Amino acid sequence: EFSNRHPEVSFAPVVYDGSSILATQLVAGAPADVFAAADERSMEVVADAGLLDGSAEPFATNELVIAVAPGNPLGIESLADLVDPEAPEEPGSDREAPVVVACAAEVPCGAAARTLLDLARVDLHPASEEQNVTAVLSKVRAGEADAGLVYRTDVLAAGGEVERVAIEGADEHPNTYPIAVLRDTAAPEAARAFSDFVRSSRGAEILADHGFGAP
Repeated sequence: EFSNRHPEVSFAPVVYDGSSILATQLVAGAPADVFAAADERSMEVVADAGLLDGSAEPFATNELVIAVAPGNPLGIESLADLVDPEAPEEPGSDREAPVVVACAAEVPCGAAARTLLDLARVDLHPASEEQNVTAVLSKVRAGEADAGLVYRTDVLAAGGEVERVAIEGADEHPNTYPIAVLRDTAAPEAARAFSDFVRSSRGAEILADHGFGAP
């Protein structure tokens, strides 16, 4: 939609990855005009390195959910249901342990997962820890995992290939997404225009259509 409004602006391929990974790449000298992160901590890394042109501004929020196969065959209803039934908190259970994947702790979705697991007092040991939420979702979609901790928007984007299980308290601990123009941008006017559009009322409408909350 931005391109329709600004046909004079062209985009290089967008780089997607875990926000902490992108922050590390930017600090190491990777070129970019705009940085949008899935958490404020990753943006702070870039800001502390003196790479921002101005300040970062919030543009959306998101919250974690549990992604499961359609129909939720294992009947997962909470974070506690992700724990190995042989663990001490579930003595005598004969339920088959679900295979669970999550993001690594250093990326935003992993940090958010750790916060919610700690609050719920659930000691989860995922079968694998991924470097971005897309990899987590892909394993659930492919049937390689029974459940994964992903964002609400990821389940919506999956178009019915996975089902969402809400996490109690997740709405009270959302991730805030900031966006900023980079200091060394070669196209400062276009970069600022895009950042402003993302944070505009129309940008908020588009984000809401994809499941994001207001900042």
